[in-house]
Amino acid sequence: MQEKNLEEKIIQGKKNGLPVLLGIILMYVAAIIGVVISGTILEYWSNTLLIKMFFTLVITICFIVIAFGWILFCGLKVLKPQEALVLTLFGRYIGTLIGDGFYFVNPFCSSVNPASRTKLSQSGDVKGIGSADSAAASQEAPSKKLSLKIMTLNNSRQKINDCLGNPVEIGIAVTWRIVNTAKAVFSVDNYKEFLSLQCDSALRNIVRLYPYDVAQGVDTTGDGVADEGSLRGSSEVVAARIRDEIQEKVQEAGIEIIEARITYLAYAPEIAAVMLQRQQASAIIDARKMIVDGAVGMVEMALERLDEHHTVELDEERKAAMVSNLLVVLCGNHDAQPVVNSGSLY
Repeated sequence: MQEKNLEEKIIQGKKNGLPVLLGIILMYVAAIIGVVISGTILEYWSNTLLIKMFFTLVITICFIVIAFGWILFCGLKVLKPQEALVLTLFGRYIGTLIGDGFYFVNPFCSSVNPASRTKLSQSGDVKGIGSADSAAASQEAPSKKLSLKIMTLNNSRQKINDCLGNPVEIGIAVTWRIVNTAKAVFSVDNYKEFLSLQCDSALRNIVRLYPYDVAQGVDTTGDGVADEGSLRGSSEVVAARIRDEIQEKVQEAGIEIIEARITYLAYAPEIAAVMLQRQQASAIIDARKMIVDGAVGMVEMALERLDEHHTVELDEERKAAMVSNLLVVLCGNHDAQPVVNSGSLY
């Protein structure tokens, strides 16, 4: 089917299923009554040729109605809210039923949903957690109806190398819905599998642009300037870029991506321990740097206060000794042990 013929056609004015159902029932009742009455009349008026021919014809028509009237039941369709039914007639797309109601369409129409048997880790595909529920769900006939509800696809975790080559494990949840039933059914072979594959592809394309944590000299935006973007610190930005990437790829499948969220992010197990040690070392260095900066500031303040109030006159050698002692006390890991100096420094 050509792209120009994939415009969605909404079938209107077909919510007459209940009158048609009542009509079919009345037709069957009339056919049965006709057979009984015609048989009775033929039994008593069998000598009259004209009457015999007429009621024989009536019985034949009634048997035809009884034998083939069930075909009309195939045209009765029931839809719940936020459900759609794509209909084809002898291979040609004729339209889509959308909205809750009891419909009657051409009984020779067939409904199409290539993803009816596809089960993914998403809302609407999992019927139950227990074994009994799962067995019942597996035996249930797949529905040809398309759900127009907002669905959530929870794709499996993937192992991807970030821009620094470090393997990370990441998982995303994608919220989506069908906005064009004709494209969803006819543009791709299976819109659920197509969406899942495009989510995997978009996730790889975006994650490889970012480091796991902030790294120097890395350009994540493509403007040629290093920035502080990272998977851990810029999760909202990364999720938005993943969402835009998926939307661009599934546009022709009649799917709208509402939101994409990162649900799991961690280093791969083979390097997780090493990276933890690296983070611990970085945290220790940062803490030591803060301690040294504070200690130097306190020493400078102490010397300035002593000079300002002329509390004691210190030459350069005594200042150096005082600075050394204060830094040892302030930067040490253990409490300082006082030493009493009873002699002269010289």
